[in-house]
Amino acid sequence: MRARLTFSVILSALLLTPAAAIDEADRTAARGVITRQVEAFGRDDAATAYDQAAPGIRTLFPTPEVFLGMVRTNYAPVYRHRTFVFGTAEDSGGTGLLQSVAIQDIYGVDWTAEYSLERQSNGQWRIAGCRLTKSPGTNL
Repeated sequence: MRARLTFSVILSALLLTPAAAIDEADRTAARGVITRQVEAFGRDDAATAYDQAAPGIRTLFPTPEVFLGMVRTNYAPVYRHRTFVFGTAEDSGGTGLLQSVAIQDIYGVDWTAEYSLERQSNGQWRIAGCRLTKSPGTNL
C-alpha cells in the first residue's frame, strides 16, 4: 500500500510539472546559433555551419561539404542575402522553438525563413530545419 501511494505521488508530480518553458535566454541562445550558421555560410565555413545543425540534419547530410552544397542549392536566400532580420520566436513544445526571420536576397526579393530549433540533451540549441517561403507580393 505504501509503495503504491509513493508511486502515485511521484507520478502525479511528474504529470503536473510543466515542460521547461522557452524564455528570453533561450530565444537569445537560439538566435545565436542561427547567427553563427549564417555568418559561417558567408565565409563558406562548412564545418562551423554544420556544427549548428541538429543530429537529424547531420544524418541526412553526412559531411559539412554535402550540407553546404545543399544550402547553396536549396536555400540561396539564406546562403547569400542583403538583409537578415529576426522576427518572433515561439515555443514549439517544451524542447523546441520556432524562429521567424525576414530575409532579402541578393536580388532584392523578400523571403521568410521559419527555423525549427531543438534543445539538445546538453542544453544547447541546434537547427533542426528551415522552411523558406517567398513573401507575398514578390515575383521571381
